[in-house]
Amino acid sequence: MLDLGRRQFITMLASAAATWPVSARAQQTERVRRVGVLMSVAADGPDGEPRLAAFLKRLQELGWTDGQNVRIDVRWGAGEAERTRKYVAELVALGPDVILASGDHPVVALQQATSTVPIIFAMVADPVGAGFVESLAHPGRNTTGFTLYEYSTTAKWPELLKEIAPGVKRVAVIREAGTAAGTGQFTGVQAGVPGLGLELSPIGVRDVGEMERAVAAFSRSPNGGMIVTGSAQAAVHRDLIVTLAARHKLPAVYVARFFVTAGGLISYGPDFLDEHRRAAGYVDRILKGEKAADLPVQAPTKYELVINLRTAKALGLEVPLSLLARADEVIE
Repeated sequence: MLDLGRRQFITMLASAAATWPVSARAQQTERVRRVGVLMSVAADGPDGEPRLAAFLKRLQELGWTDGQNVRIDVRWGAGEAERTRKYVAELVALGPDVILASGDHPVVALQQATSTVPIIFAMVADPVGAGFVESLAHPGRNTTGFTLYEYSTTAKWPELLKEIAPGVKRVAVIREAGTAAGTGQFTGVQAGVPGLGLELSPIGVRDVGEMERAVAAFSRSPNGGMIVTGSAQAAVHRDLIVTLAARHKLPAVYVARFFVTAGGLISYGPDFLDEHRRAAGYVDRILKGEKAADLPVQAPTKYELVINLRTAKALGLEVPLSLLARADEVIE
């Protein structure tokens, strides 16, 4: 006969054994999720790390911590097509639950590689025009995310140029011709010109030598200014474009803050960090079971006006107090 102590021990052992399969199943269901990240810029550039940090911080605020309940694999395309394709193959092979694609080129390569892995994009200029989604309200595929800007906001660029440099009558518009984004932005700029007395001259950005020659020729006549629209090529050649504006004494309005921190005069455009924070929200929703096709593409909600007073002084411009009061950031 078992004594009371042994009988209690065996009963406890049997009860514990009965719960082991349940515990094991619970651990299996709480698997570590996997998120791929493909950035279009270089890892050692001034833009990529802050954008990635904004994404990761927001993801952590939503309950996803790298190395704990999620594994995050990051790759940097650095604006190179071959490198981007290579990293797309690597990320897809890892079997991620979702991939963040920052910029147009990563989305192109990812859509060619997979039609099943959810893709959340940030900083894409024209997802409908590029064929990434069927419509903004109903993406309809495995891809959705956040657009780089609304074309209607580009009408503000000529207004800002005329406000900060009233003497400007002729404007060189640096754009990437032959793309939906290049065409859309230029159309938006044209919409902002009536009543301002400005004459527009589009200049392509793809051929650097041609762009330099065109800007030099444009600057030979007086009262010139410049508007730099958004494109991957403009971002890559930002230092050259800012240098050309300074060399030829052309007041210029830029699409993004990073041109102004590099020495440009003034910028008005979306907050790129906010784009990546919002993208983290969509990644969270995908990890919790929602489908990319059901999540509408969203436009920016946060824009920033940045002014470089050093550049204004070098150009002999007095920035109106009303413009300074509206600025989100003033570089002195």
